[in-house]
Amino acid sequence: KIMATNVINKYSYDRNSVKAGILHFGVGNFHRAHLEYMTSHLLEDPTQRSWGICGAMILPGDERLYKALKEQNGEYTLTVCGRDGKNEVYRLGALVELYWGIEQKEAILDKIADPAIRIITLTITEGGYNISRQTGEFMLDNAQVAHDLANPANPLTAFGYVAEGLRRRKASGARPITILSCDNLQHNGNTARRAFMSFVEAQDQELAAWMEENVTFPNSMVDRITPATRPEDIERLNKENGTDDKAPVYCEDFIQWVVEDNFAAGRPAWETVGAQMTDDVTAFENMKLSLLNASHTLLSYPSFLYGYRKVDAAMHDERIAKFVRQFMDIDITPYVPAPKNTDLELYKQTLCERFGNRTVSDQVARLCFDGASKFPVYVMPNLEKMIGDDKELIRVAYLFAAYRHYLKYHTDDNGEQFEVADPWLTVDDHKLIDSDEPLDFLQLSPFRSTDLRAAHNFTQPYLRMVESIKSKGAMKTLEEIL
Repeated sequence: KIMATNVINKYSYDRNSVKAGILHFGVGNFHRAHLEYMTSHLLEDPTQRSWGICGAMILPGDERLYKALKEQNGEYTLTVCGRDGKNEVYRLGALVELYWGIEQKEAILDKIADPAIRIITLTITEGGYNISRQTGEFMLDNAQVAHDLANPANPLTAFGYVAEGLRRRKASGARPITILSCDNLQHNGNTARRAFMSFVEAQDQELAAWMEENVTFPNSMVDRITPATRPEDIERLNKENGTDDKAPVYCEDFIQWVVEDNFAAGRPAWETVGAQMTDDVTAFENMKLSLLNASHTLLSYPSFLYGYRKVDAAMHDERIAKFVRQFMDIDITPYVPAPKNTDLELYKQTLCERFGNRTVSDQVARLCFDGASKFPVYVMPNLEKMIGDDKELIRVAYLFAAYRHYLKYHTDDNGEQFEVADPWLTVDDHKLIDSDEPLDFLQLSPFRSTDLRAAHNFTQPYLRMVESIKSKGAMKTLEEIL
């Protein structure tokens, strides 16, 4: 049990009255700050007590967290860090069952087959869906996937577990089921469907046909900044909260979850605790990708080149904050139709406050990481529209020039050298980066959805920015833009 001396918001329901109706793969920090947070509040409603969560942890590396949560009977504390500096601490109880596949594989498989389980949820990370970035296809030649295809009763991956569990479910005549991705990727339900159906079609055609009739894959859009909990964070949180929690989590005070209402066997009333149920999540995804994710990318390289290493510190620099807000207001807002019942001005203001939240400080280096996978999704779609509409492109041109400087010179404005982590850049990409001709950089693989070199309203400010950053530095150049 978690011992606490401070006042903590504790659930009031009897956990013995809660039954698991959801099985979740990937019991990490984000899941525990997001889906379990909402579901724990939902369980206060006596009519919702059949929607507890059964956690399925299937990786060898899950052992420490599994044992910590098991010792605490699935309970843990969540510290919600306010933008005003005030924190709220919650003791959550939605995780009513927990299994570790390394020791309890059969229990997880039988749980998937259990008719009481009506939803399988996932936070297995973007890479966990095993989709090739080059082809967009599920990679059947992945070693663990190949093992699971050949050994149905002894799975290692989420795909193998779900396939074998659903095979047992089908054999028992149990009801349909929903597979709901809660990972931070666009059209995550479509991605989950492609991954799981590709696996099952390669393994068991009869099961694939059953799934077509009995399984739905809703899309959802998730948002809550939840840092990794390091050992020093555990010590700090326990000291602040007067607890002895071996598995605490902390997160920002903002939370959003938009879910396509497409469930095969009923669902919890999540809308009563803050979720937004909708017929189509596309407008919400577009808003988040175009404003939150693109702004993160926009601020990352200039901030890093100037010497900032924490996002909140960068956003408390008035120059960077003004730059980000101008980008949102002038460049992006014309291309983001506000979803129903959404105040876009409030959303943008809230984003700036979230980026500057000192209590959930993020690393600028993390935002810089893997730019090659971010530009095609967050930046290029709106840039292509801006070029076509002959818009002013100074801020986006500056971003591209800063990204080139970051990749090419590995040195910030203060002369500090740094390592670059951009794993999806190809050998040909690195040749273009090494070139002393700045226009060559615009042929990088992440930018190939359009010929940027042919867009003179883009190349002219871009070339000026390249020269200015090299001669004056990233921040002096930004000051001139502002």
